[in-house]
Amino acid sequence: MKGVLLAASFSLLISLFGTPLFIKFLVKRGYGQFIRDDGPTSHHTKRGTPTMGGAVILAATLGAYFLAHLFTLNPPTASGLLVLFLMAGLGFIGFLDDFIKISKQRSLGLRSKEKLIGQTLVGVVFAGLALQFPNEQFRTPASLLVSFVRDTNISLALGGSTVVGVILFVIFANLMIAGASNGVNLTDGLDGLATGVCTMVFGAYVLIAIWTYNQNCQTNPGIKCYEVRDSHDLALVAAAGMGACFGFLWWNATPAKIFMGDTGSLALGGALAGLAITTHTELLLIILGGLFVLETLSVVAQVASFKTTGKRVLRMAPLHHHFEMVGWNEVTVVVRFWIIAGLFVAFGLGVFYAEWVVGSQ
Repeated sequence: MKGVLLAASFSLLISLFGTPLFIKFLVKRGYGQFIRDDGPTSHHTKRGTPTMGGAVILAATLGAYFLAHLFTLNPPTASGLLVLFLMAGLGFIGFLDDFIKISKQRSLGLRSKEKLIGQTLVGVVFAGLALQFPNEQFRTPASLLVSFVRDTNISLALGGSTVVGVILFVIFANLMIAGASNGVNLTDGLDGLATGVCTMVFGAYVLIAIWTYNQNCQTNPGIKCYEVRDSHDLALVAAAGMGACFGFLWWNATPAKIFMGDTGSLALGGALAGLAITTHTELLLIILGGLFVLETLSVVAQVASFKTTGKRVLRMAPLHHHFEMVGWNEVTVVVRFWIIAGLFVAFGLGVFYAEWVVGSQ
């Protein structure tokens, strides 16, 4: 528990005090955000606001993780390092996207195909390694069993074939990673919106990982124990991500002094997907990150409706822009969406705990 508290504290301090230094660095070099002309007119005042702030979130998370291990003298684990690898890999792809945008002053960075190839490459490496590194109990960071609040009886090893299982797991993991990273990316359109929601979801994973650590089959065997390889270290990773987002939110809240950019949104989405896979709560992420799901579905519905009927179901997608277009103030949209995100997180945690309570009776 000491390591978890240290990770949260270190990441909060690094992000809180490192962000203004990074803002000065970006302003000095003129690295500002390009704003779409077809968006809400109120956003035009944000043109030139420093972006790529996700680099601070990433640095704070990585730095806090390793500092916490240094202070506690505990070695890093395979699960923790894999989640951080996924976060850093996707963050690098986002950085390339952001850098192209600001250097060429356009709304398009990497092409969709280029971004997808990069995300897939990182995702495949993560998924492949997540099935390696068995511990003394032969547990690996990930499992071929599909999980909800724990591993279910649904196996991806169809017909008992491990090869088929590995292939399907790699595909499934990549769908999760792409869905989570793009979901956060779509949500990151208003000051502080995605940052605040990510803080809540990371906080949920701190609680989930600590709970699975206390009820782990290795230390506390029982009917409802959890088969998670490195629960405590995953709690540490989640705490580092939570603290980093919290500190960044101080500067990202309305009026934002800096945006996280794709560097942050892709990294954070990847980290959440990695935590879901390694804590064996894959499908639970759909509930915990329910706001990201709503934002993604709003874009899908908008595109599908326009292509099939020529009409739009929303004034503008993603969903948060629709409410801006109907007259809601930006702060109002953000706060109300935070409330919705908090309800999703609370419901997800309730489902997680309820399964254990019912199963223990």
